[in-house]
Amino acid sequence: MKDMHSVANNELANPQMASSHITNLQVSVIVPAYNAAKTITECVQALNVQEFDFPYEIIVVDDASSDKTAAIAAATGANVIQHENRRGAAASRNSGIARAKGRLICFTDADCIPAPDWIRNLIKPFETEEIVGCKGIYATKQKEIVARFVQIEYEDKYDLLHKQTRINFIDTYSAGYRRSVLVANDGFDEDFTYLEDQELSFRLAARGYEMVFQPEALVYHYHSNTLWRYFRKKFTIGYWKAQTLRRFPGRMMQDSHTPQVMKFQILLMALLGTTAVATLLSPWSSIPFLITLIAFLATTFPFLRKAWPKDHGVALASPLLLGARALALGLGYGWGVVNPNRQIGNRATITGMNYIIKRMLDIIGSLFGLLIFFLLGPCIALAIKIDSNGPVIFKQKRVGQEGRPFTIYKFRSMHANAEAELANLIDFSTLNEPVFKLEDDPRLTKVGRILRRWSLDELPQFLNVLKGEMSLVGPRPEEERIVAYYNDWHRRRLAVKPGITGPMQVNGRGDLPLDVRVQLEIDYIQNYSVWRDIVILFRTVPVVAEGIGAR
Repeated sequence: MKDMHSVANNELANPQMASSHITNLQVSVIVPAYNAAKTITECVQALNVQEFDFPYEIIVVDDASSDKTAAIAAATGANVIQHENRRGAAASRNSGIARAKGRLICFTDADCIPAPDWIRNLIKPFETEEIVGCKGIYATKQKEIVARFVQIEYEDKYDLLHKQTRINFIDTYSAGYRRSVLVANDGFDEDFTYLEDQELSFRLAARGYEMVFQPEALVYHYHSNTLWRYFRKKFTIGYWKAQTLRRFPGRMMQDSHTPQVMKFQILLMALLGTTAVATLLSPWSSIPFLITLIAFLATTFPFLRKAWPKDHGVALASPLLLGARALALGLGYGWGVVNPNRQIGNRATITGMNYIIKRMLDIIGSLFGLLIFFLLGPCIALAIKIDSNGPVIFKQKRVGQEGRPFTIYKFRSMHANAEAELANLIDFSTLNEPVFKLEDDPRLTKVGRILRRWSLDELPQFLNVLKGEMSLVGPRPEEERIVAYYNDWHRRRLAVKPGITGPMQVNGRGDLPLDVRVQLEIDYIQNYSVWRDIVILFRTVPVVAEGIGAR
């Protein structure tokens, strides 16, 4: 293990050295372990001989093992933290983060053997300041066919990750994070005794943090090597996936790691089971059973084709193993739905039926709003054209849910070159914060002042709501230049879609400073209810009528 203290003192004496390059930053490797006496030696030994010329520390967190995990880890050269009672992997990682001296935290598991260049490759993405997390890959040297199948299954998912510049899914067998971001976002949620790494990455993605895939950061792993072990693990994953999706229902449709065909296979497997039971009651039911079976086998063909050049045996066994995967995940997910973990609640996002009802209200409300838009739009467009040169619709990049940029639509209320004129009106270097409202903005047109006064300029945003980029009610859709100034606390408001109206708009609108705005919006998210949306919508009417904060 490298000595961190000597370099820490040098960096304090020479700040330029501390910031010159990412590899001069301190690194901590955290390994949670429970009854890992058989594997911890290989793991720590591999970490001790990393091809990395800068200081790092190895922290093994023993989660009240009943074997000699802690003693073996200490003898192998790791710093050891011991829990008196078993608390789970999330708590173990949090204990490691609390003790870690490194600015960058690297995670792996006790049954993993990091490649010699693992640390060096894992921290490469952090040379880009905006990146807060990255995910590496598994490999295995096992010979059992189930383990070989698991490896190709992971490689199939890595192919999906390769296509994405940003990811929202990180599992901690090979993962790196900035420690400051972990601390600012409360670390791992200890209510999750499994898939706590997915919950964390989904939460960070919801707040607009940038995370990437780093396929060069490789660890060797002992995969499930029997069908029963594989089935049991997938059942557990299915159960905890249900708990994760309760908190992040939007991830049911898509995450950066899960192939869409896998979800279809789970549905087909459920249908296959239903038709199989029906076949016992009626011979005619064998027809839908066979159709469903053929459909399922057809979905396995892309995986089989990908596996064939790598491993003929796995390719031939893949229909059976993919069927076992779909069955286990489906059963686990179903059990997680009917028997949810009651400790897991809303953590700064909109979940469950609230999520579904809110989207339904958005669709209905946006259709009604677009009806008004089409009725008033021609008159407004004509007035804009008569009043000034330029397009009728103003388009601007705004930052939406999870920090994703989108194009917002408004009726143009300013001169066509208004954005270029802004630098002549405001000296941004003198502002205490990036938000501002000009009392008498000279860029406004005559028609634009009327549109702003009655908020008619925002009518085209109902199209944004219908497209799913915005909601009727939510945080203000901020400009990219403002979001660039956000700290970790501000980013919590990015967990939901921005709204046409929201808590800011009914509590002072543009007169509020940034921190007050964000506090109102975070409170809205953390204490969300559909009724609260309805109240805000009704409160918006008198605010617009009285012109409060409209400029």
